[in-house]
Amino acid sequence: MEGKKTREEVEKSGMIDTWMRKHRLIYTGATKHPFILSIRDGTVDLEAFKTWLGQDYIFVRAFAPFVASVLIKAWKESDDSSDMEVILSGMASLNDEIAWFKSETAKWGVQLSEVVPQKANQDYCRFLESLMSPDVEYTVAITAFWAIEAVYQASFALCLEDGSKTPAELRETCQRWGNDGFGQYCNSLQKIANRRLGKTPDDVLTKAEVTLLRVLEHEVEFWNMSHGAA
Repeated sequence: MEGKKTREEVEKSGMIDTWMRKHRLIYTGATKHPFILSIRDGTVDLEAFKTWLGQDYIFVRAFAPFVASVLIKAWKESDDSSDMEVILSGMASLNDEIAWFKSETAKWGVQLSEVVPQKANQDYCRFLESLMSPDVEYTVAITAFWAIEAVYQASFALCLEDGSKTPAELRETCQRWGNDGFGQYCNSLQKIANRRLGKTPDDVLTKAEVTLLRVLEHEVEFWNMSHGAA
């Protein structure tokens, strides 16, 4: 009886919040990474930023088909038709995001044709591809989708806080993911994930938690890759 009560309490507060408290250390590592803190403090090595820019362009191109796969899973498995609208809004923004990366890399003198994906990037992209399998449940995929977006939102929002010393030439980048509108979008994804997690079998719940942790680990490695280029 006690176990059931605990599960009900978790469902009321949201499984995502419960996991964020449980895994606070790795979540903080992903959202307050030294690379992000160096942007916020105005000490970032611009070569490291340029490395991140080129590598993230490659990642976004792999991220787009992953989001498309989440949309297909929502169409097949979701119990709420509005899920598709939220995911579609994310897909629609990716075209603009890819165009932004092309423009931004040109501005910084990064030749995209010469950018080679580094190991951390390759590993992350392979992980995304594994989540595209039809065998991966919608609940697991939407949890991963939320986590990927939420890490960027929390990270770059930190660079826009009062008192931050983010260089003027990087504020547009931070604004792109740290703005309130993107935050609301992440909240919408979190609500979908919480709804699904609240009614999923324990085995799928475990898979979703493991997947969330793997996303956070990949995010840390991606920041490490950029920070290590300094």
